[in-house]
Order: sequence, then C-alpha cells, then structure tokens
Amino acid sequence: MKKLVFYLLVAATLVSCATRPASDKERMSVSILPLKNIVEEITAGDFDITVLVPSGAGPETFEPTIRQYSFMEDSRLIFSTGLIAFEQRLLSKFDDHESATGKVVNLSCGIDLMEGSCSHHGEQTHAAHGIDPHIWTSPRALKIMAHNAYEAIHRQYPDSTKYTANHQSLQQRLSELDSLVGAKIAASDVRHFVIYHPAMTYYARDYHIEQVAIEHEGKELSAKRMATLIDWARRNDVRCVMYQIQYPRSAVETITRDIEAQAVEIDPLKEQVIENILHITHIITGL
Repeated sequence: MKKLVFYLLVAATLVSCATRPASDKERMSVSILPLKNIVEEITAGDFDITVLVPSGAGPETFEPTIRQYSFMEDSRLIFSTGLIAFEQRLLSKFDDHESATGKVVNLSCGIDLMEGSCSHHGEQTHAAHGIDPHIWTSPRALKIMAHNAYEAIHRQYPDSTKYTANHQSLQQRLSELDSLVGAKIAASDVRHFVIYHPAMTYYARDYHIEQVAIEHEGKELSAKRMATLIDWARRNDVRCVMYQIQYPRSAVETITRDIEAQAVEIDPLKEQVIENILHITHIITGL
C-alpha cells in the first residue's frame, strides 16, 4: 500500500509539473521582435512577452499558430504596428469589446504614415490601406511608438512609478539615437543608399536621404530598369548594396557584380532596435 501511495504521489507530481505554466508572470504579446524591445524596456522583465513572428521570418506572409492565438487570448495587452497585413487579419478576430478596453494597442497612432506596400519572395501583400509599415526603422517614429506603448501600459498599471521612469529613460535614449543618426548622416555627406526591399522608408524620409530599392511592389526590376539602376549606381560610385536576411543573397548579386559593390546583409527586424539602427547607419555612412 505504501508503494502504491508513493507511485500515486510521483504521478501527481509529474502531472502537476507538466501542466504548470512556465512562469507565474502575466503575459503580453507583440507582433514583431522590435516591439518586444520597446515593451521590455518599459516593463523591465515584469511580463512574459510572446513574439508572433520569429527571428528570421518575414511578417508579410506570416500566419500565427493556434498556440499563438491562445497566448494572445491570455495576454494583458497585445502590441502591433497596426499596419502589417497579418496584424490586420489577426486582430480582426478579437471582438470590439477587447479593442475598446485597450487590450489591442496600435503603436502607429500619431505617426505621419507613408504610402507603400510590402512583399516577400514575390508574393505581394499590401499593408493596411497601402501604407508602408516599417515605422520601427526610424528613431523619430520609435519615440512615438514607445510613448503609445507606455500610455497603454500606464492605463493598466497607473500606480507604477517604475514604468514611468523606464519610459522616460527610453525616450532619452531614443532622442540621443535620433541626434546621433542625424549627425552621422550629415558628417558623411551621403545622399542615398541602395537596398533590396524598401524597409528603410521612414528612416530615409526623417533624415533626408534617398532610399533606392531594387524590389518594387513585390516585383523584380525589369531588365531595362535594372540597366538604368546599374548605370546610376556606377555614376554615383555606390559601393554597398544592402539586402535583408529574409531574402537570399542572390537577390542583389546581379547589381553588385556589375557595379563591383559589396552585398551587405541586414535584418531590420532584430530585437535590439536601437543597436540595430546604429549598425545600419554605420553601413550607410561608414561612420
């Protein structure tokens, strides 16, 4: 009988461990990795944060799993850019009550949005109302996004002085990033950069620099347009062509070979967004 009781206790313990949540923390969800960085900077590890689009994947063709839907249902807040097509499809599944209570947080509110569309691997997927969704690549837009995130968190936890202090610190860092990026571009005298997928549109606008994209609306350049671009790149002494990790290097090999430039891999969707913007700025300016 003692052995039976012992085995029953062991079995109960194993079942308990198997069903026990990995953490007792409340959950929040974000659509892409850069948003996780913003939320974590404010909340300082107080929440388990679920990221829907994994590292290395492209958000434009992403589809959430059933498990991820479950995570979002359990989340205190859900943060998105509000602009990527999968976010629109996903968040439409939450009822009006959840949207009205502020559970679903659109971080693009207050940003001067630009026209554009996105695609991956030749499959065009327009963002909401034909708007370019890559707002997180600009420090100035990031400041607005961080403020929107803080406001949503503050409404849930109005007594948290820690979150207020963390937000103020993040805003200071983003202001310093804005100044540094502007200074580097001005010092370099660079007026344009070449990139495969137009993911730096807001960055280019905010710092008065031209983004020259090889891909346009999900389509490769025609032979005529490619020849024109190669001629322009030669005349402007382009030495670097950026391409995103979500695309193959072969996407830029023709132009880099013909103008004798270097193909440089970047990932605009990295989690550490401040360091990543500095890295991309270094590639663009050489500083």
